[in-house]
Amino acid sequence: MTIQTSFTGVDIRAEIDRLRKERNAVILAHYYQKPELQDIADFVGDSLDLSKKAQATDADVIAFCGVRFMAETAKILSPQKIVVLPDMDAGCSLEDSCPPDQFAAFRAAHPDHIALTYINCSAEVKGLSDVIVTSSSAEAILAKIPPEQKIIFGPDRNLGGYLARKTGRDLLLWPGVCIVHEAFSETELLKLKAQHPGAPVAAHPECPAVILDHADYVGSTRGILEYASAMPGDTLIVATEPHIIHQMEKAMPHKRFIGAPGADGNCNCNICPYMALNTMEKLYVALRDLEPRIEIEEGLRLRAKKSLDAMLAMASGTVGQGDLGPARVTGD
Repeated sequence: MTIQTSFTGVDIRAEIDRLRKERNAVILAHYYQKPELQDIADFVGDSLDLSKKAQATDADVIAFCGVRFMAETAKILSPQKIVVLPDMDAGCSLEDSCPPDQFAAFRAAHPDHIALTYINCSAEVKGLSDVIVTSSSAEAILAKIPPEQKIIFGPDRNLGGYLARKTGRDLLLWPGVCIVHEAFSETELLKLKAQHPGAPVAAHPECPAVILDHADYVGSTRGILEYASAMPGDTLIVATEPHIIHQMEKAMPHKRFIGAPGADGNCNCNICPYMALNTMEKLYVALRDLEPRIEIEEGLRLRAKKSLDAMLAMASGTVGQGDLGPARVTGD
């Protein structure tokens, strides 16, 4: 199939708005998407928040500007809706680090363990898990599991290590990492802190421990946004994918937000290469052609949904609290 990629003379934004109405589509954008995709979305937020928002709409089509596991989660929760992803190559290093066959073998080798699995994984791995967790729900879920119960935590060893240190739980960690958060440099962060004395650091728990050790706040993207709003100062160093700063600057134009640096001394190396694959042009094509489309075999969908439902049953109050709500009004 040949996909048109040249749009000379086409008003892409106007065409997206037209197709949104014609397709009865809802457009979702993760905080790590380019600003223009965040600005055209109906909802901007964390991945599970967005899937829940889309599930509650009467839309026939979900266009998910994010990565593949996020679009899969939307399809798991809304099987009757068409779910499109602007670029099917928009994957995730954490998902890639945890192949389903290897995870199944790991589980089989530890039959006395239950599997708490970070939502950044494939539908197949969700189907092999007992409870899915998010960065904002994981601690609440751990608190509800008896201390004697042995636990596998995957695929993010940094998030799992942070939770183990904070809660004192002994977690058997799968050795996956997020390439974006792994790229932050402790040396460069210390230089930045010296340049901005008194400026706090907010970090995502996917960061390595050497970064988290210097953080004044550790939390999910939603939590970091809330911390930015509540902090008394006017400058914040942000150790997560830097596109979240777009929402901070929109909500708090009087404050200054500085992306934490990578080893090269700037934050450009910390832009997620997978998230960056989505563009306005690809979103337009996805709405026009209803492709690339997420399809999940029903048996797998139900297995994956079971682990998601377990999370919602144990920590439903952690979901949806950080979503920004409508980012636009249709027709603007």
